[in-house]
Amino acid sequence: MAEAKVKAKAKRAPKKATAKKAATKRVAAKKTVAKKTAVKTKAKAQPKAKAQAQAKAKASSKKRARPAAVDTGRKALLAGLGVYGKAYDQVLEQFAGMQEQVDDAQNRLSASRKQAEAIYQSLVKRGSAVEKDALRALADLELDSLADRTKLEAQMKKAKARFDQLKAKFNKGK
Repeated sequence: MAEAKVKAKAKRAPKKATAKKAATKRVAAKKTVAKKTAVKTKAKAQPKAKAQAQAKAKASSKKRARPAAVDTGRKALLAGLGVYGKAYDQVLEQFAGMQEQVDDAQNRLSASRKQAEAIYQSLVKRGSAVEKDALRALADLELDSLADRTKLEAQMKKAKARFDQLKAKFNKGK
């Protein structure tokens, strides 16, 4: 039996140590409960006017926050519209610049066409002046005699002489 008592004491000793640990835990728990009750009593101790003032302050800050948020959103929308407007203005400026370049090119092309037309008309005028003489020279040629070499050379000399006369006459006209 003595052995049983020793065994029982050995078993009890760890239980006491565990009990002590539990006791310290309980003390800590009691302290937090005490703190919570102190906070609750302080909250009850505040006058109702302060609580109402705080509630009004929260409500008014919410009222002020809403217009500020709306204003911020509106400003963001306006900034986006401003970006669109600026891009549109730049496109219009570039288009106007391109249109000026096209107009300048068309003006130069029109001037070149007028100049080419004037040169063409002067060439037609010269051709009509020489046409009569060229037809007479062609009529003077005897086409049947072209088959004979000697006659052909004689006709060529005659045509060259006539050509030289026309050339001299034409150069005097300049």
